[in-house]
Amino acid sequence: MIEPFDDQYFMKLALEEAKRAFEEDEIPVGAVIVAKKQVIARAHNLTERLTDVTAHAEMQAITSAADYLGGKYLRGCTLYVTIEPCVMCAGALYWSQLDKIVFGATDEKRGAGKVGSLYHPKTAITSGVLESEARELMQSFFAKKRK
Repeated sequence: MIEPFDDQYFMKLALEEAKRAFEEDEIPVGAVIVAKKQVIARAHNLTERLTDVTAHAEMQAITSAADYLGGKYLRGCTLYVTIEPCVMCAGALYWSQLDKIVFGATDEKRGAGKVGSLYHPKTAITSGVLESEARELMQSFFAKKRK
């Protein structure tokens, strides 16, 4: 059961964003950033729409949250993202100084974990939250692309 304002609750919101990306023919990665149990940013991949390889869900969410807070650091915030961040996003997440990053499924091919810890040393990392849902959405997207 999903309890209000726990990791599963917020990951479910990130999965909703990933489903929007899927519907828009974007790689289905969704992200939300939370501060004090309130969602302050929602995003999904926009690389196709914006023709911008840096328009990942995490990058969009960081920009939105920083704008909302009026500053570049996201201390006191948690990022929920459906798939493990890539190296580029991990670097941006390092600089944003989030308190916590929660992701669903690992990305064995392009995930930041392949190269060691790239996150800020004070950032807590939790993985595997609603992992099967995130993985199934990604697998379904690429199966559709191969047809």
